[in-house]
Amino acid sequence: MTGTPDGLPPLSEVIRAHGLSARKGLGQNFILDLNLTRRIARAAGPLEGVNIVEIGAGPGGLTRALLLEGAARITAVERDKRCIPALEEIASRYPGRLDILRGDALEMELRNIAPSPVRIVANLPYGASTELLARWLTTEPWPPWYDRMVLMFQREVAERILSPPGRKTFGRLSVLAQWRTSPRKLLNLPPRAFTPAPKVESTLVEFVPVKNPEPAGSCAALQKVVATAFGQRRKMLRKSLRILMQEPEKTLEKLGIDPSLRAEALSVSEFCALARTWHKDS
Repeated sequence: MTGTPDGLPPLSEVIRAHGLSARKGLGQNFILDLNLTRRIARAAGPLEGVNIVEIGAGPGGLTRALLLEGAARITAVERDKRCIPALEEIASRYPGRLDILRGDALEMELRNIAPSPVRIVANLPYGASTELLARWLTTEPWPPWYDRMVLMFQREVAERILSPPGRKTFGRLSVLAQWRTSPRKLLNLPPRAFTPAPKVESTLVEFVPVKNPEPAGSCAALQKVVATAFGQRRKMLRKSLRILMQEPEKTLEKLGIDPSLRAEALSVSEFCALARTWHKDS
């Protein structure tokens, strides 16, 4: 007997048996404690009848927890070929409930890989986390193909996502996340929860899509305005926006926005109004 709830070997034994030392180049940090991964899975629930897309499944610690907590089916995406045998052992234990896709999530179209309802749950590889999140937040059409996302980030990235306007942490990712979803922190994890232990804390964040986000002209328009404004965030808006607009000062004043403000001072609604006006006039 292994003593684990799913009858599989403890994850520490799985890692040892398959020689799965975490690779820094792949942004890998494994969570070995099944009690902790089950806590994460419960935070992503309820899971009954839900199909999960998991990015960076690694040796399957979170995968096992999601299955134990009742996920109907999981599509696990994993880039590291060394982890595939460990995932295949889980698939054998749960026939018909785990599909394994080997490859880089950044190179995949994930929209149609699992039937609805779909939930994205992942301890994301650090190096790809912000790019993946930005893609999922800007997917079209909207509402998106997933019902929510529950994602692990380095704490400083999570703080940027959740930051209110007026702080130095408020930026492009804050605007996109708060425009199209209602993000909230679920829990913090200390470095010791991971193997190897990273130098920073990690934070689990939930994103529930907003069915009808405030109009912004278009998603592309908002992205362009936000990227331009924060690309030179130390400059006043009347200067930073000159790349996009011939007379940004007039546009800002028309919208009741002080042209001498910097990008982090604007609310999400003000960015939407600015993007809508620019999109209409361009």
